[in-house]
Amino acid sequence: MRVLLVEDDRRMAAAMTRAMRGAGVVVDVAGTGDEALWMVRAASYDAMVLDLMLPDIDGVETCRLLRRDGIWVPVIMVTARDAIADRVAGLDAGADDYLTKPFSLAELLARLRALARRDPVERPPVLVVGDLRLDPAARAVTRGDAAIELSAREYALLEAFMRRPGHVLSQLQLLDAAWDFAYEHRSNVVEVYVRYLREKIDRPFGVRSLETVRGIGYRLRVDGGR
Repeated sequence: MRVLLVEDDRRMAAAMTRAMRGAGVVVDVAGTGDEALWMVRAASYDAMVLDLMLPDIDGVETCRLLRRDGIWVPVIMVTARDAIADRVAGLDAGADDYLTKPFSLAELLARLRALARRDPVERPPVLVVGDLRLDPAARAVTRGDAAIELSAREYALLEAFMRRPGHVLSQLQLLDAAWDFAYEHRSNVVEVYVRYLREKIDRPFGVRSLETVRGIGYRLRVDGGR
């Protein structure tokens, strides 16, 4: 899951970013509404966490401008104010959900997963490809009965493959799925992490599920390699 966090409080943004990244979420951060508007046009996001109180245009206006321009990324509006009028204004501007501070990270992540499943790309609660199984809620990956430990980056990459089994994903698509704007991309970083994945999900089980499509990208076999 790739999320745009729009939060002007640097300490709050840093804490939320660390927590979400620790849960395997790819996070970009914007500090203003204007910054969020250009970032959401520059990358594909599964959801946006949008603070109501921002230093330039507020969250309600930011959301309204997104919807006016036909950008339908799911939005969770976040605020310290719990007045019904504020919630109504956010929802009427096009927000999909609302959270009042303080809130638990577990609830935020659960709401993000629920919103992401509304995307046109199929997003079932648990992903299954052959005998590979990925549970986003538990952040658990198994092949058959064997648990597989993955880093946050490997997990994000595998999730991208498992959401589109049989589809060839380009390096650009994979970078978009698993790396944020702050990461200094190297030309071979996708190749390196695909190799890491193969060492964990394929080699120990004597299978070959991740295929290289020369000159185009990579593909996860629909049978999971079996």
